[in-house]
Order: sequence, then structure tokens, then C-alpha cells
Amino acid sequence: MRNANFDEATLRKLNQLSLVATQVRAGVMKGDRRSTKRGTSVEFADYRDYTPGDDLRRLDWNVYARLDRPFIKLLEEEEDLAVHVLVDASKSMAWGEGDQNKLRYALRLAAAIGAIALGTGDRLTTAVLQAGKVQQQYGPWRGSQHLMRLLAFLDGVQPAGLTDLNHSLRDYALAARRPGLAFVISDLFAAAGHQSGLADLQGRGHEVTLVHVLSPDELDPPLAGDLRLVDVETGHEQDISLDAGLRDLYRRRVSAWQEEIRESCQKRNVRYMQLNTEVAWDKVVLYEMRRAGVVK
Repeated sequence: MRNANFDEATLRKLNQLSLVATQVRAGVMKGDRRSTKRGTSVEFADYRDYTPGDDLRRLDWNVYARLDRPFIKLLEEEEDLAVHVLVDASKSMAWGEGDQNKLRYALRLAAAIGAIALGTGDRLTTAVLQAGKVQQQYGPWRGSQHLMRLLAFLDGVQPAGLTDLNHSLRDYALAARRPGLAFVISDLFAAAGHQSGLADLQGRGHEVTLVHVLSPDELDPPLAGDLRLVDVETGHEQDISLDAGLRDLYRRRVSAWQEEIRESCQKRNVRYMQLNTEVAWDKVVLYEMRRAGVVK
């Protein structure tokens, strides 16, 4: 992607992974997610709506003739998980140099999660959140043949607008047709917070993973002396004198903020991943997300 295509070795590793659902259920929200196999059992289980990319041989033509609406037959061993990847692309995400740029990092994570979902036949929707709404959306699609189109979609994402996660997430929650795994990727620099937005997603039946992305200099600013700080979203300016004592206070407050988010997520049964863009994105997906039980 704009930010680097997957090489063949990385894609092979991603194709060996699957996303883990512990709260939401497969298909029409009943039964456990039991297997990554597709159609290995001949026992009929249920129907679901047709999604572009589905095998037309799986359509129930008798039902289509009666209802004039396409349905896919699900078999007993089949999974059908909805996956939603929501990327905060507000102006504050445009911070950081090179591979440590937060938006670039977030888009790579979104691409990797999307590749895993498409590779295992899950139903993927990817959305770009800006200025309190869903600005762009890709999907829902199913099947690895859509990966290049997903990467092209993410390539075109540009930072814009203020961060308003509560309104953006509520906008998405109300519009999304099927609940499932919802990944929210953001720096969480939202003046009004993010808790009610996550609650809206959960209220619609989503199992939420909050991916909190910060750059190294946001965690420990390499600055000193008399400075004028400018908010990249509002343009508001603030003059400060930064010395060792103030830097230490800043680090403690950032740490306390992250811990507060972690405790809130734990109470709400939301997975929370705290990421520093200094750590390679592929290491996060292949190792940290596995350790956190997000993928297996």
C-alpha cells in the first residue's frame, strides 16, 4: 500500500492466521465459531444474505425464485464472521515521521487485519472515520480476491478533520447491518472521549478491540526549552517552557491516561491494545495480536 505492499513472505504468514471471536457468534449469531474450513460438511445449517465475492454455486436458487432475493446456504462446519475495521483518519493521526507516522501505521494494521479476514472467508467492511462521521467505506466483501482492492482503497486515505470518535462510532454502529468483530484504530485524541462510541458498537452486538496508536515522541517528547505548541486539528497555540520536571510530569500523565483507558476497557469487556509506532507493524500483527488473543 501507499505505505508498502505486503511482500510474499508476509502475506503467507498472514494467510496462516485467523481472527478470534469470543463473544460474537458466527453467521446469524448462534453457535460457536468452530472451524476455518469452508463447506466441508454436507449438513445444512442456515442461510445468510449473499455478499459480492460469494461462490454463486452456493446460492439457493429456489429461495431466490420465491423471494427475489439472493441467499447463500451455510453448512454445519462453516464460519461466517462479520469483521469491521474502523480507522481514525483525523488530522492528529498524521503525526510521526516515515514508518512511525500514526496514520500510515494504522492503515498497515487495517490492511493486515483485512487480509486475514479476507483470507479466511470472513465478511470484511473497512471504514474511514473523520469529522464525526464515516467518511469512506470499503465493503462488505468476502474472499482473498478482494485484497488488492482493499489495499488500493487504503492507499487513497488522507488525514482530515477533527477527531470525534463518539459521533463517528455511533454513525457506524447505526448503519452497520451485521454485528461482528469491530477493530477501532485511533490515537484517541478526542476532546469528548470515546467511551460512548464504543458503547454504541457494543450495544449493536459488536465485539470490540480498541487499538491505541501513539508515536514515540508523543510518549516521551524529545523537546526542551521555550516552545510554542500548535494543535494540528484546531490550530490553537500554547506557549510553554519545557524542562526535565515538566517532561517527567507529562510522561506520568500519559501513562496514567493509558492505564485509565485500559481499566475502562476491562470493565466494558473491550480488548485494549496499546501500541507504540516504534514497534514494527508486522511484529504487532504476527506476535502481539496473537499474544493478546486477537488472532491465532
